[in-house]
Amino acid sequence: MAGRYLIGLDYGTESARGVLIDAETGAQVASHTVDYPNGVMTRMRDGAELPRGWALQDASDYLVAAREILTVLGTGKHIESIGIDFTASSPMPAHADGRALSQTHPDSGHAYVKLWKHASAQHFADAINARGGDFLTNFGGKVSGEWLLAKAAELAREAPDLWAQTDRFIEAGDWVVWQLTGQERRSLAFAAYKAQYDAREGYPTDAVDGLEARLSAPFPIGTSAGRLDAAWRADTGIEGPCTVAVAVIDSHAVLPAVGGVRDGCLVAALGTSAVYLHLSSAFKPLPPGIEGVAKDASVAGFWCYEAGQAGFGDTLAWFARTFPRGAELSDSFAAYNAEAAELAPGAGRLVALDWWSGNRVPLADTKLSGLLVGLDTHTTAAQIYRALMEALCFGARSVVELFEAGGLPVEEMIVTSGLAASNPLLVQILADVLGKEIRVPEIDNATAVGAAIHGAVAGGVVAGFADGAERFGARSFRRVSPVDGNTEVYAKLYSGYRALAETRVVRDVMHDLAEVEASAGKQSAGRRSVA
Repeated sequence: MAGRYLIGLDYGTESARGVLIDAETGAQVASHTVDYPNGVMTRMRDGAELPRGWALQDASDYLVAAREILTVLGTGKHIESIGIDFTASSPMPAHADGRALSQTHPDSGHAYVKLWKHASAQHFADAINARGGDFLTNFGGKVSGEWLLAKAAELAREAPDLWAQTDRFIEAGDWVVWQLTGQERRSLAFAAYKAQYDAREGYPTDAVDGLEARLSAPFPIGTSAGRLDAAWRADTGIEGPCTVAVAVIDSHAVLPAVGGVRDGCLVAALGTSAVYLHLSSAFKPLPPGIEGVAKDASVAGFWCYEAGQAGFGDTLAWFARTFPRGAELSDSFAAYNAEAAELAPGAGRLVALDWWSGNRVPLADTKLSGLLVGLDTHTTAAQIYRALMEALCFGARSVVELFEAGGLPVEEMIVTSGLAASNPLLVQILADVLGKEIRVPEIDNATAVGAAIHGAVAGGVVAGFADGAERFGARSFRRVSPVDGNTEVYAKLYSGYRALAETRVVRDVMHDLAEVEASAGKQSAGRRSVA
């Protein structure tokens, strides 16, 4: 046999990436990235603008990406397994035969994938939370407008005709697995964290009328969803058994790739948004403010507590795009990071709130927005940029403090994903704000590698996630320690951040502004219906 390989597919917000891994040596042999042809949809195909807060995707883009990646990486190769991770929660309506509703109803916005950052369903989440129910116990008494239940409620209420034609309401990651194998095999990761599935009680039965009939029982992570079907093999030239694993949430997939398979380990995946995952072998009640907890949905044998920031890298990207310093976005980032690195902590006496995309923890409120305090006529763009970086790190500290206050000590902190590698200044500020040493895994394509490890577990290539982490995960780590003196300065600035975040009048004003914008949007001439 010429060689045995694994493939990991990482479906992000703007593109999908695949890695090819040698199953014997653990080396990454190749990688390939495909941008989605339709990107993040803020307009319909006829050019009509979608309402603010909407973020859709065309499911056909995922298949375009899969076909190209699998062909480039897998043609003529013996592929043992394929693992898939996906942004979450990104649910979509589908017919019983697996066709996306957007294929049969291309002119309806509600027929498309509602991307994780699709924020217009928050008031449906508020209604679900107001009714309450035992299914909310492990989720702090509330679901988010980003999650499946709220988005299903939005579809059912605003487009009842489409809802009637929806046979399956399914996470896009699970849908891709369905397309590759010909079998619907939902993942416990998505079901538990984004649809509040419980092994004893099943899905919530009264959150959305008719939803339960449009769902199906999930399968544990690291299990097989079937083998790549004949049509895909013919199209891609892949050989070998090619077991396809059930999908996993992208931020969770990274855990085995970076060694996050131990008690007391907190892994921060810093990308467009930020996700914080704390592993515990023993169950402890969900700490107040933390989003949720489930067992066996991230790493088998562990309870995984999840929290996050709705906006992270996209906040910095917004600033760099809006106030560019170069022809390309990368030029602007390079310029701002260089200038910000020359500034002292808190330069410009600025404090910001990191709610540019709403607040995920502890408020679960997508109607909240950013805030910048301390501006004057001497304020520079670089000072604002650094203040935004500091605000993101203050948000991270608030998450860490919630874990520790809830009896989940952070014995080891690992920071990974794109920003961990590309923005060392941000990681240094985070270490200074937390007053903790941070370990940054030195591994390319960590999330895609994590997906590949899920495939390896499902295909029996490795005995389990710990074995997969040792064979295919990061081999070395960069250690980032707090700088003497910076932690004390940031402690003072953090107290200001907390005061702003906890001031009710600040949140009330943000809610009022959101209502004003919504009213103005309804009155805008020419805005078409998306139902």
